[in-house]
Amino acid sequence: MSLDYENDSALHQELITQVLSQYPHKAAKRRQKHLSVASDREAVGEEGETLSECDVKSNIKSIPGVMTIRGCAYAGSKGVVWGPVKDMVHISHGPVGCGQYSWSQRRNYYVGTTGVDTFVTMQFTSDFQEKDIVFGGDKKLEQVIDEIEELFPLNNGITIQSECPIGLIGDDIEAVSRKKAVEHETTIVPVRCEGFRGVSQSLGHHIANDAIRDWVFDKADGKTDVEFETGPYDVNVIGDYNIGGDAWASRILLEEIGLRVVGNWSGDATLAEVERAPRAKLNLIHCYRSMNYICRHMEERYAIPWMEYNFFGPSQIEASLRKIARHFGPTIEERAERVIAKYRPLVDAVIAKYWPRLQGKRVMLYVGGLRPRHVITAYEDLGMQIVGTGYEFAHNDDYQRTGHYVKTGTLIYDDATSYELDTFIERIRPDLVGSGIKEKYPVQKMGIPFRQMHSWDYSGPYHGYDGFAIFARDMDLAINNPVWDLYDAPWKKMTVPTAAVAAE
Repeated sequence: MSLDYENDSALHQELITQVLSQYPHKAAKRRQKHLSVASDREAVGEEGETLSECDVKSNIKSIPGVMTIRGCAYAGSKGVVWGPVKDMVHISHGPVGCGQYSWSQRRNYYVGTTGVDTFVTMQFTSDFQEKDIVFGGDKKLEQVIDEIEELFPLNNGITIQSECPIGLIGDDIEAVSRKKAVEHETTIVPVRCEGFRGVSQSLGHHIANDAIRDWVFDKADGKTDVEFETGPYDVNVIGDYNIGGDAWASRILLEEIGLRVVGNWSGDATLAEVERAPRAKLNLIHCYRSMNYICRHMEERYAIPWMEYNFFGPSQIEASLRKIARHFGPTIEERAERVIAKYRPLVDAVIAKYWPRLQGKRVMLYVGGLRPRHVITAYEDLGMQIVGTGYEFAHNDDYQRTGHYVKTGTLIYDDATSYELDTFIERIRPDLVGSGIKEKYPVQKMGIPFRQMHSWDYSGPYHGYDGFAIFARDMDLAINNPVWDLYDAPWKKMTVPTAAVAAE
């Protein structure tokens, strides 16, 4: 039996209590810290703005034996931060499985000729065998690098993405990197992102950021790219992985208001864009969780300020454009207002079309990175309502940043177990669930529409004004698809007796 409510705090709390009652006492006590209902308590966040705080524990190891949806540190480095850098070859150093599983699983669009000057959708692995575990893989890694340089001479660098066995057997990937970088006169970046490190893929993001700091920025300090001329409106777009073309959509808007995007990474990025990042005037960070570390470093080391932005839905697009424009002054502010006015007819048309079809529809989210908070207002711009949201691998500051997006009474869950998430969805029966591929088919089997909110279910982009139109269309297609009218089994439907039909 489903719950009937409108963001009722008491009913949400009762649901949490019911879920916890099924655990042993020790497990229930631990999981209770990760489940909450959004309150109206306030906290002070970045830049002094007032936020409502979502009070849950996060960034803690998952309970052993309980199915979690998290990834590993290798996934955070190779699959998120480094993998989309298109003109570098990224070696999965270890057994073939990790490289195969992470092979082009995200839709990081890029411009280039695959196998010639771009390599995002190719898989390179040292393919560890038993003898490599016993005797070490340093020599094999050297051979792999030599072969890459021979077969793909237009690559501009290499990263070594360590899998679990590398940390266990002690391969010296740093020594190999230094040696081969000198031999081939190229950039080689070793990344100690063994999957067992940390509690989730979040540490992999941090390690990958540190590798950018230590093996790209530090080695480039003092060297001047004479071909690159800086300008007063240079910005880096950081933490946008161009899923379905998102980064391109963001770049269009930023350039329309008069800025120059000199680095767009790691989606559709080149190594050169990463190297010249410290010469920009402002860092714009989209995915705070995965890239705030390198932004903070550039602020401390190179005095480059940074700010978050949100290009999901017209409300946040307008707020973000104005916030960015204020940093650069009246000229950019004036152009930002012209751009906002230019796209307002498009926004009005999208809302007029889809609001009547989506108004009042309830949505539950469970995703990673920034999406559990950033997409909320895009749904609300269409008249929809977020009744539950949570992160797979958030930290406490992510939940603090979530507070001003959600309404009081919203169900909040961190690192939800499969049991918890399935139970919440089954009891609440939202009109739509937005989560990952592992959750997609169980939810659809419950008879509930679903959108894959990690890679946009093979659609996109969702950023920017044009992206908002695509987003609205996709949510409408999911919720109002006539297939849901066919969900009930034929023998459970009301049928009219044949005799009654004949009598008519």
